[in-house]
Amino acid sequence: MNRVPIGIVLNGVTGRMGYRQHLVRSLLAIRDEGGLPAGDGRRIWPEPILVGRSPAKLQEIAERHGLTDWTTDLDEALARDDVQIYFDAQVTQQREKAIRAAIEAGKHIYTEKPLADDTAAAVDLYRAAVAAGVKHGVVQDKLFLPGLRKLARLVEGGFFGRILSVRGEFGYWVFEGDWQSAQRPSWNYRSQDGGGIAVDMFPHWQYVLERIFAPVRSVQATIVTHIPSRVDESGAVYEATADDAAYGTFELEGGIVAQVNSSWAVRVYRDELVEFQVDGTHGSAVAGLRECHVQHRATTPKPVWNPDLPATEQFRAQWQRVPDNEEFDNGFKVQWEHFLRHVVDDAAFPWDFAAGARGVQLAELGLESARTGRRIDIPSLDL
Repeated sequence: MNRVPIGIVLNGVTGRMGYRQHLVRSLLAIRDEGGLPAGDGRRIWPEPILVGRSPAKLQEIAERHGLTDWTTDLDEALARDDVQIYFDAQVTQQREKAIRAAIEAGKHIYTEKPLADDTAAAVDLYRAAVAAGVKHGVVQDKLFLPGLRKLARLVEGGFFGRILSVRGEFGYWVFEGDWQSAQRPSWNYRSQDGGGIAVDMFPHWQYVLERIFAPVRSVQATIVTHIPSRVDESGAVYEATADDAAYGTFELEGGIVAQVNSSWAVRVYRDELVEFQVDGTHGSAVAGLRECHVQHRATTPKPVWNPDLPATEQFRAQWQRVPDNEEFDNGFKVQWEHFLRHVVDDAAFPWDFAAGARGVQLAELGLESARTGRRIDIPSLDL
């Protein structure tokens, strides 16, 4: 087999996302398939170099998967001639410094979101990457979920007619850590450590809305901390200084109104952990992580409001399931394949640092809206 080996520094691989989604389900999965076909017929072969702070954890992960390359020294890894790509899955506060080091080392860069702590830093990283001539990208995994790909297919096919509104519900109950352990690390609830659901989720909603529907033109948000104190991994009580719920209203280009609720303090009464309902003049759809159901205007029933009688209609039964029509691979893996082809074949990759900066901007302006109680227009970035 004629391989194109690509050395990839994976920084933050001992974390849940870096390990599970990016190493195991993406890069190692590509290797298990014999590599990724390149444009010239060769196979792109990822060569992971694991980077983190814990030698014991790195060694254990490497041995578990038959890997040998790991280090706690990022500068040493970036100095290697056989490394082409730097990937960052660290906590946000550590990301900017590491990405700048990778740019200076001349490496192509792919990173988890958010790209940086604030918009100015994100824009500066974009400019630095462009000036250095390195390829750059930000993870936008929600675009590759089966449910949202079906939703995008409906938009592209004109199913909705004129789109009127988008309603999104995301979240689940994260236990406080006292009588049941929390499902998320404690740093998520400390603003001084880069935590907060708005910073985490608004960048996602920015690219989902922009890529599937239309660019976001304004934001009005209420962002709160519902649970004031929690218990950390060592059993110590700490003050939750970061928000755990964000309720956003976004005006999109063309007059579309989007409302998206994000919460780690909500109990799930939905089919999936995230769902979007889209209503248009010709039809509506409800999409989750995997499934998507539609109701066309020709089959829309005519309910009548009568609170004095029990409802007799089975409303969910009046919707039709959208078929898969294709095989859906892991969304993180699919975007990794796009980025690897971007590096090797110069294939298009629209999910770059500029897109990442727009996500940071929406989170920043959402927080400002919550602080001031104002609707805030979103200016174009000076890129």
